[in-house]
Amino acid sequence: MTVSISPSESFETDTLPHLAGLNGPQREAVECLDGPVLMLAGAGTGKTRTLTSRIVHLLYRQKAFPWEILAVTFTNKAAREMRGRVGAFLGDSSEQLRWMGTFHSICARILRRHAELAGLTPEFTILDKQDQQRLLKQLIDAEGLDNSKYPPRVIAAIIDGWKNRGWSFESVPIRENHEFKGLGTKLYRDYQGRLETLNAVDFGDLILKVVEVLKNNPDILEEYQNRFKYINVDEYQDTNTVQYLWLRLLTQAHANICCVGDDDQSIYGWRGADIQNILRFQEHFPNAKVFKLEQNYRSTGNILGAANGLIARNANRLGKSLWTNVPQGQPVRIYGHFSGKDEAVWIGDEIESMLRIGVDGRKFQPSEIAILVRASFLTRVIEDRFLLIGLPYNIVAGLRFYQRKEIKDAVAYFRLALSKSDSMAFERIANVPKRGVGPKAMQIIKKTAFENGISLPEAVESILREGKLRNPAAQNLRILLMRLSVWSAVVRDSGVSATDAAMQILDESGMTAALQEENTLEAESRLENLKELVTVIADFDNLTSFVEHISLMSDNEIEEDKTKVSIMTIHAAKGLEFPVIFLPGWEEEIFPSKRSLEASERFADLALEEERRLAYVGITRAKEICSISFASHREIYGRLEYRSESRFLRELPRAHVDMRSPSALHAPIFDFGNSASEDSIGGETFRAPGYLRMVEKLGRKQNSGIRLPKSAESRRGPYKAGDLVVHSRFGRGKVLGVNGDKCSVQFDGNNFKNVLASYLSVGD
Repeated sequence: MTVSISPSESFETDTLPHLAGLNGPQREAVECLDGPVLMLAGAGTGKTRTLTSRIVHLLYRQKAFPWEILAVTFTNKAAREMRGRVGAFLGDSSEQLRWMGTFHSICARILRRHAELAGLTPEFTILDKQDQQRLLKQLIDAEGLDNSKYPPRVIAAIIDGWKNRGWSFESVPIRENHEFKGLGTKLYRDYQGRLETLNAVDFGDLILKVVEVLKNNPDILEEYQNRFKYINVDEYQDTNTVQYLWLRLLTQAHANICCVGDDDQSIYGWRGADIQNILRFQEHFPNAKVFKLEQNYRSTGNILGAANGLIARNANRLGKSLWTNVPQGQPVRIYGHFSGKDEAVWIGDEIESMLRIGVDGRKFQPSEIAILVRASFLTRVIEDRFLLIGLPYNIVAGLRFYQRKEIKDAVAYFRLALSKSDSMAFERIANVPKRGVGPKAMQIIKKTAFENGISLPEAVESILREGKLRNPAAQNLRILLMRLSVWSAVVRDSGVSATDAAMQILDESGMTAALQEENTLEAESRLENLKELVTVIADFDNLTSFVEHISLMSDNEIEEDKTKVSIMTIHAAKGLEFPVIFLPGWEEEIFPSKRSLEASERFADLALEEERRLAYVGITRAKEICSISFASHREIYGRLEYRSESRFLRELPRAHVDMRSPSALHAPIFDFGNSASEDSIGGETFRAPGYLRMVEKLGRKQNSGIRLPKSAESRRGPYKAGDLVVHSRFGRGKVLGVNGDKCSVQFDGNNFKNVLASYLSVGD
């Protein structure tokens, strides 16, 4: 192999460029090459650099050839960054790292090599979420079931969850099939059967089918165990069960696996991530060595101090404490507001001041500022304010380029050229542009396909032979099938570039002409998008690689706009950093979420801990300034409701925070009682004069269903089991149990609810 770094007896390791600048724990982790290794890397501790340095060091020590190293992560962006950093050390030799990519892209390559063993052909199609739900809707309709009672989106999520846990439809435990009257596994079985007919897979299949191939074929398993001598995994805390099983199979022969992750940033439990994978790493991989990366290079001391104090409340963690050589900086600012609109006004004013005047002499650019929310509905009032004052903003992870209608239509044509049996792509473009193929004709096509177990294009061929469709639909579909045969030959012709093939398909399909004839500003914009698509395709050797790239694009791939303030969910912000962060909406039932507060007793602590990890992630995105805000009243679904401040606020260490209010008028009741420790801000009272009188007056005037805070006299908690209480909405009840600030209450009529103690008053 050709690597720009080569070992030499006279070349001291201290002078190696890939080791230069590493701190002690980073260096130890890089140089520990054999056996299982866990890098417990906190936020901003240089984990990507450490992991890439380790890959370079493997090559420097001649432990493996580049193609014998497997490096997997979760997003294409992370994979590109990893490849770029390794390339900075290795030059052209980094191109020989053929097995560096996302879990799904690596498994897609393996599955195409062994497709026949999984009941597929190598040209299989990868369905996105929309296609997956559309196919399930077809199956639900075929069963004569009501879509409102059997929502395709919900069933798709259940099936994804089963696949994430490594369950085929035959192996789903009986206890898991209680929803939808036990029809879940039947729909799963029918869904998989239909996928096989269509020569298609969904995202969950990409890993599950590879695991099944490896388990059922020892010779192939041995081949990959010998191939991947060293395995490196990024963001290990986000792995699910089936990903863990895949890694475990590959490491059985040598156990040379290095996983990098942070248990304090495990925030994807709702989509299948299992935090136990990282918490039990030393149990899963005996004799594993653990290196804690705790020196933070991103945030100020006060930001880290606040984050450390918050996350220390979690019981299920391996334990570490971030520190930094960066100055303490400003304390984390906590601002209270009367309403969500007041909060949005304040955020807009603060940002305008930072852009025009700056903070401590430093002016910020829009791209240096981000607003991170727990729930996406919180962005509306902020957007309204920004539009009013003309502040440029960008909703990150909104409608992205590849999600636009014209782009998805074009990609559907490309998919059909590559695989004529792609029913989901055919259904999308059968009448795009209009060919006279209306709902009635499509119903005939679908029925024929289901009754005969064939794809939609094959059903069209059958229907045309039997004369079941009339012109113009019949003639137009006949032309479409002829063109599909031509395009199929074009995309497989090595003499035709991917760009030329794409342009031919777009022109002959009629898409380009239809948009030109429409002659509207929207149509012109769509034409520009198609031109941009052709430009993108030029970077690929063929349409096959382009279509696979699009299919495997991660949900959290984002488009950055450096001229605007970013607004996004905290989930979307993971892995990002900004000098200035605003965290609005820190209120009970928003953050932590209502769902986590209403979790069953068995999962209540786990749900709350994941919410706390999410709060930790939000705070640690900030480099210089972090502002947390909340409102005592917020309009939710058309109702102005009283909100209680988030319990997470009382868990922040008082030494690292500064409680403020823009004005006495906006100041909320900030009274946490005596439930917090000496070091936290719980127990502080922050009350504006006349606040209760103002709220009560507003409630009487508007009579809008506003929920008023209880007066100090009526808050006679803490409550205990057996106490009689009254709730303004649910009436009288009896406390059955108490968990922190939450009471389990049996109200009249056997109505069981989990409610905050602050919403209760003593009954009689």
